Amino acid sequence: MGDLNGARILMYSHDTFGLGHLRRCRTIAHSLVEHYSGITVLIISGSAIAGAFDFKARVDFVKIPSVIKLRNGEYTSLDQHIDLSETIRMRESIIRHTAESFKPDIFIVDKEPMGLKGEISDTLAYLKTQKTTLILGLRDVMDAPRLLKVEWKRKGLIEKIEQAYDHVWVYGPESFYDPMVGLDIPQSIRDRTRFVGFLKRHASKDGLSNRKQQGDYLLVTAGGGGDGVALIRAVLAAYEQQHDLVYKALIVLGPYMPSKERNEFIRRGEALGNVRVIDFDSRMEELISNSKAVVSMGGYNTFCEILSFDKPALIVPRTVPREEQLIRTRRAAELGMVDMILPEDADDPRKMAKALQQLPERPKPSERDSDFELDGLTNVAEILGGIVRAQRAQEALPVATV
Repeated sequence: MGDLNGARILMYSHDTFGLGHLRRCRTIAHSLVEHYSGITVLIISGSAIAGAFDFKARVDFVKIPSVIKLRNGEYTSLDQHIDLSETIRMRESIIRHTAESFKPDIFIVDKEPMGLKGEISDTLAYLKTQKTTLILGLRDVMDAPRLLKVEWKRKGLIEKIEQAYDHVWVYGPESFYDPMVGLDIPQSIRDRTRFVGFLKRHASKDGLSNRKQQGDYLLVTAGGGGDGVALIRAVLAAYEQQHDLVYKALIVLGPYMPSKERNEFIRRGEALGNVRVIDFDSRMEELISNSKAVVSMGGYNTFCEILSFDKPALIVPRTVPREEQLIRTRRAAELGMVDMILPEDADDPRKMAKALQQLPERPKPSERDSDFELDGLTNVAEILGGIVRAQRAQEALPVATV
């Protein structure tokens, strides 16, 4: 453990549809305070359930009003009595005042360069005047290049990234995928980009999940659950089709699973002797680490957990409105890291039952040909430590007089 006494790290996680952004920021924050004894991390989050997670000492969060992303890609306020534009104004104000009060040495922005509907643009400009180091963190896959190119051009993001950010971190190895492939990225941004690697996960040692399972089970997770209906329906149909599946299933619906489908899935699970359905557990790392194998949709965090805990995995990727999960899963399957079944095949109970039956005997990621170091958190800590030390060395230089 090193020492960066007094260093302050601010993180931004816009959080509109799931848990991915908050969980990634929380993972990085926890790693930083474990690595450095004097550091403090504050996460700005729009997640409606941020308070359901445990945070380590010296990590805290500021909750901004929640905005949700609809299935058509549009946004709306979680509180339907408040207009979206009014909600964005409130979020902008809280973000700016938080930055002014917290006075961060480093500001790390997750995925959205200018924030939701540009809500952090003003804060980025302010922090630049305060000599704060500005870092954009991108997951390994953003979206299909043809879709990302249109979106980034419409928002003018390449120019804005070039003007605002000192560093760009990609949370994956370059040999796996380049999230900016197909985009006309200037060399000035490429020179600031570092592929830090996948973010390794650990099961909590300071407490146990209250959903701890006995015996072998398949862990089925829909992530946040907002877009996980098809996956859960396919798994339940497979268990209803083939009652003698060897391993029981623990299905985690996710906190954003629509209530109608939630009730349906709980009822169907209760009718099956070898299936248990639960709403949500904030200690997913423990449930995955204790499982025999994992069935998921291929989101970034679950993918890192599959690799971290070395679990055979069957992934049914979401294909709309973003192709992120499809691209990640295809690449991982191509490298022998996971098995993939497309949604149209998963909808056939016989095909899905066969895939579930075979899954636990499939090779683990470590037994396949892929060889990726999960060194992202170590690299992030080292890079960040270097940035803070360079800042302090610069501040210590004598001021030139004329």
